Amino acid sequence: QVQLVESGGGLVQAGGSLRLSCAASISTFRSYTMGWFRQAPGKEREFVAGISFGGTSTHADSVKGRFTISRDNAENTIYLQMNSLKLEDTAVYYCAATELGVVVASALYPYWGQGAQVTVSS
Repeated sequence: QVQLVESGGGLVQAGGSLRLSCAASISTFRSYTMGWFRQAPGKEREFVAGISFGGTSTHADSVKGRFTISRDNAENTIYLQMNSLKLEDTAVYYCAATELGVVVASALYPYWGQGAQVTVSS
């Protein structure tokens, strides 16, 4: 049984910041790699960032230097700090979990949250 619940989405102006949270109900949370994906209307779901059990992280080129993924194993929670937001960052952001190492293909993540809308305005 795995439950992932995102929070922290909303409307923000371009250049602003937002932090997403994902609370995970996973009995062996430290054994899971966690990731953030996003999907804009009419587009494929894309990898944003991932973080391993030990805290090693990977970020997509499109967000590198602006977004930072982190995890708090004691609280079973992961975060996505988003800075310098751009209009093209507008999407539904999903938290996901996999028993694999850090991978970028959405099909390799069997567990997903419900999504959080992030809208960036000019």
